[in-house]
Amino acid sequence: MYQLQKLVVFLCVSILAYQATAQSKSSKNKQPNIIYILADDLGIGDLSIYNENSKIHTPNLDKLGAEGMMFTDAHTSSSVCTPTRYGILTGRYNWRTPLKQFVTWGTSPMLIQDDRLTVADLLQQHGYKTANIGKWHLGLNWATKDGVKDYDHYTGIKDKYDFDRIDYAKPLDKGALDLGFDYSYLLAASLNMPPFVYVENDKVVKVPTEISEQKRAQNPYAYWIKGDISEDFVHEEVLPVFVDKSISFIKENAGGDKPFFIYLPLPAPHNPILPIEPWKGKSNINPYADFVLMIDDLMGNIFKAIKDSGIEENTLVIFTSDNGCASNANYPVLAKKGHNPSYIYSGNKGSYLEGGHRVPFLVKWPEKIKPNSVSHETICTTDFMATCADLVNYKLKDNEAEDSFSMLPLLTQKEGYEREVTIHHSKIGVFAIRKGNWKLIQSPNSGLNANGKPEKIKAELPEEILYNLKTDIAEKVNVANQYPEKVQELKELLIKTINDGRSTPGEIQDNDPSTMPWVQTAFITEK
Repeated sequence: MYQLQKLVVFLCVSILAYQATAQSKSSKNKQPNIIYILADDLGIGDLSIYNENSKIHTPNLDKLGAEGMMFTDAHTSSSVCTPTRYGILTGRYNWRTPLKQFVTWGTSPMLIQDDRLTVADLLQQHGYKTANIGKWHLGLNWATKDGVKDYDHYTGIKDKYDFDRIDYAKPLDKGALDLGFDYSYLLAASLNMPPFVYVENDKVVKVPTEISEQKRAQNPYAYWIKGDISEDFVHEEVLPVFVDKSISFIKENAGGDKPFFIYLPLPAPHNPILPIEPWKGKSNINPYADFVLMIDDLMGNIFKAIKDSGIEENTLVIFTSDNGCASNANYPVLAKKGHNPSYIYSGNKGSYLEGGHRVPFLVKWPEKIKPNSVSHETICTTDFMATCADLVNYKLKDNEAEDSFSMLPLLTQKEGYEREVTIHHSKIGVFAIRKGNWKLIQSPNSGLNANGKPEKIKAELPEEILYNLKTDIAEKVNVANQYPEKVQELKELLIKTINDGRSTPGEIQDNDPSTMPWVQTAFITEK
């Protein structure tokens, strides 16, 4: 009997040990959780890990970079927010859509077309639980009281603020849930653009009953357009609300049967700049610097939730920004304190210069990325989708993620990253093309402003501006006349990339026609 008992105990212990080993092995082979955090108008020089002269100390984001990989040459696909968001979720350049310049508005229709695969679709189809929490700003198809669905007008102009037509009591006709997200809690556009309501799972949480407006004269750091607002919407609380929602999602889904993906586009530090206690005044610089400190602390809360949930080792965290810092951060005040959000680069949000689109890009994934890794490769925010496809072993079709290159080889420090050419695009539709150290800005006077009129410029610029970023990172010396063959090479590459409908290898694709007849984006039809 005693021997039998010993045998039973031995078998039980062996079975438990086997199960533990199998579970551990399964955990190691499991797809990583993915958290993509997108700041709004945060300059590369605002993080102290990038800027040795920064007067804003960001310990939590610095730690994220130190524990993972810091990219020094990362770029957004546009120097304003809506286009960059489109590129992240689709892996396609924004100017291939009807939105050839500027951004959408709070009542603009959905920019992403029904037949377009998104990164959320891709991950959802491969077993991920997907969530979008934060600032959307890609258009939503609001239900209307008159039932008219005029969603083919991608105008992106202010006469679309027709709030009286919106039926807030009805679910959206098209929202984030139609694009591959299982859960969504969002703000329609920027924090300064009405309607000011939370939308959860494509339904307005509380129907707006009031009108809100704050003018620049009231607060030069925090102002917003007049529009509908619900009683549960407080501008100062929006950033903490989105962070808390994200932490709750992490805790609820950590260790579950499915890996999860969170797309967290923050509404900050974009205007309205609204730091609250205990961050208000903490920087001793200005409200913008306070807001950056607030973001860093809140990111620390997210990172702590990941660690406390026991999923840190196999969670891929990306932190970046949708473009450079905006001018309303008050550059003169920051400069007096010795701080430059654009760091050593010229330009800021909206510009084709580096300060408009070169952004912080930090990635942590302990199972795969070595601590204190640094990559100097040129990457673009459109590369996220191909990276996710690589993670789940999905072969992208010719009409999917046409401008996306997998960053997985860079993250794992292996050969195979294929991007050679990167297209930059300004707020008013001006193109620049980058290959190696060379950057060509083509037809800088051709851009149009948001009203479809020629942008006012202080002085007429040359038709081509060529910079060698290796010797002139501040973009001060135009060398186009000295290197005409390089100008011609990059110009031809730009035209080809536009007309091919893709920058990745594959079958030529069509660009979407513009529904804004006044917009003639450079080279869009030139052969």
